[in-house]
Amino acid sequence: MLCIALLGLLQLPPIQAAERIESDHVVITWLAPEQFATGNTTLGIHFEPDPGWHVYWRNPGDSGAAPRFSFKTENIEIGETRWPYPARLPVAHLVNLGYEKDVAYLFDAQVADAQVGNNGNVHIEADLEWLVCKEECIPGFGLLTLDRPVAAAGEQWSQAAQATLQRFDARIPQSASQSPWKVTGAHWSAADSALRVQVEPQVEGIDLDTIEAPEAFPLDGNWVDPHAPKVERSDNGFEYRFVTLPGMTASATTGLVIAADGMAWEFPEIPVAQGALNQGSGEGVSFWILLISAIIGGAILNLMPCVFPVLSIKLFSLIQTPGQGVAQSKQRLHEGLLYTAGVLSTFFALGAVFLALRAGGAAIGWGFQLQSPLVVFFLIVLFWLIALAFLGSFEIGHRLMQWAGGSQSSSSFMTGVLAVFVAAPCTGPFMGAALGAAATLPAAYAMAIFLGLGLGLALPFLILTASPALSSRLPKPGAWMERLRQFFAFPLFATVLWLVWVLAQLTGQQAWLVSGIALLLLAFALWLGQTGSKLWKLLAWILALVAIVWAGNTLNRGFGEQPGVAVDSEWAGYNAENIAAARVEGRAVFIDFTAAWCITCQVNKKVVLDTDAANAIFSEHDVLRIRADWTRYDPVITEALSVLGRNSVPVYAFYPADGGAVQVLPQILSLDMIRELVP
Repeated sequence: MLCIALLGLLQLPPIQAAERIESDHVVITWLAPEQFATGNTTLGIHFEPDPGWHVYWRNPGDSGAAPRFSFKTENIEIGETRWPYPARLPVAHLVNLGYEKDVAYLFDAQVADAQVGNNGNVHIEADLEWLVCKEECIPGFGLLTLDRPVAAAGEQWSQAAQATLQRFDARIPQSASQSPWKVTGAHWSAADSALRVQVEPQVEGIDLDTIEAPEAFPLDGNWVDPHAPKVERSDNGFEYRFVTLPGMTASATTGLVIAADGMAWEFPEIPVAQGALNQGSGEGVSFWILLISAIIGGAILNLMPCVFPVLSIKLFSLIQTPGQGVAQSKQRLHEGLLYTAGVLSTFFALGAVFLALRAGGAAIGWGFQLQSPLVVFFLIVLFWLIALAFLGSFEIGHRLMQWAGGSQSSSSFMTGVLAVFVAAPCTGPFMGAALGAAATLPAAYAMAIFLGLGLGLALPFLILTASPALSSRLPKPGAWMERLRQFFAFPLFATVLWLVWVLAQLTGQQAWLVSGIALLLLAFALWLGQTGSKLWKLLAWILALVAIVWAGNTLNRGFGEQPGVAVDSEWAGYNAENIAAARVEGRAVFIDFTAAWCITCQVNKKVVLDTDAANAIFSEHDVLRIRADWTRYDPVITEALSVLGRNSVPVYAFYPADGGAVQVLPQILSLDMIRELVP
């Protein structure tokens, strides 16, 4: 162990302690007076990189790191770092913000009374960390020390040190109030992920043709791309168009340093008006359009494969409605109303959870319940039992069949509840915009959107039960019903298989084994409970409960430890920086927001996106393909969806190569849509 510790120490970079540090490709010295005087002064730490090498500004840009300074002092107090305005340093496709020649980082300092402590001397230890880069980067560490006397005779500088200090002091950004320029507005648009800043001269009437637009450097490297903005002349000044990093939250304010003629000014808190895609007061015509879209989208959900197995259950029960004539019509209407109540109640509950999480600062979206392995496992068990019940193999299964597809009031209500849960993997036309708006609308309007979706989902069945003319066209009961009932078991078994696959994407491949064992034990428990003995029935219930609890606990513990869905070789995983870099290079980007539990997503993949024809189009036009996998909850992808005004999948976003506005494609794709993106 001692040898290992010694070897570890040998690997640490040497810490130098002196008034001058000569490290790999950089020399570091003080800019300080030979003799201090009591009161205010300015100090500097001077970096001189080798030719072709550079060090960094406070916002280092695409790569690199700003230097760090930590002071231990006697007889002097040292303030915050004052950063000279930088230059843009392109390295391959990246842009750094820093200094390619020498630079002095400056500090305001306050020298105490000469008679106080340290025999009237100033003592400073500056613990430094830095990164000096060319194409490769070398980190550095060092301890810069300084000892100087404090004398009443006044401060004394060497001519060279003072000249260097003054040279960089002139590059320190001054306050915005001293600037000959003013920032008159900033606006961010989600449509093209661009931040537009209006800069105008303070003095009106200046001929803009005679002056150059000042340089502008973003203070926020986490949101604004460091590449030089596009600058266009506006009526009274200039408009700067910065690219913002996709997937990052738009800031309420931003900061800039504006530089011109060797001077600079800092604008630290510029209010940002944000884009209109997510906006909406929820009032007026726009809200009603969203509500109608929600109703239409909910109605279209009935055509999606997610809901079809459940609808078949309820339709089957409707055929069996007892009675004749008016009595039968009333009973069917009663069932339709209860089914609608079940759907609306569930949408109300989901909306309440959605709003509560939103109020707590969480970002979620449609289908979030299927990001939980416990919910998916619950659906697996439920469909497995219903399918067995439809086969009529077990007595308890018959009761279950009555519950799921019978004509009792409770069964109609619960079928509506079930329909909402199984609809989660699907979205259809009109749903995306309405659900996206629900993420930003006031709570009452957002809840109305959720209920609108529920009304749309329940509406076809409600109309069928409310119309005697339509319901009279249903087939008559007969012997064929038993065969049809058994047939309906197989779509449910298929649904179970699909849900187990979804579970494996969430928790790993062990989901197949764990859920398979649980289903086997449940089937055994059902068989055991058929014996008629109370003891065996009790054992059957215990076995079923143990199987469910064991499997649920095992799957839940596995959640979060397994890798996500594998990304195909032609598609890269979601990375906001890579997307921003591609856009700066002038390369088109196509983002597939998808999830394993999203049936619409999987269909679009198989039919369009993962076909040879689509791959050929993407490759021919050098389109960067990004697959943003939302199978498991991912706050970054959730935020990226929010930027596009959506909170559900699928979403297909295309950023054209010419830097134009993002195009959001319909949820049902076709190959022609892909061709039209890159004509």
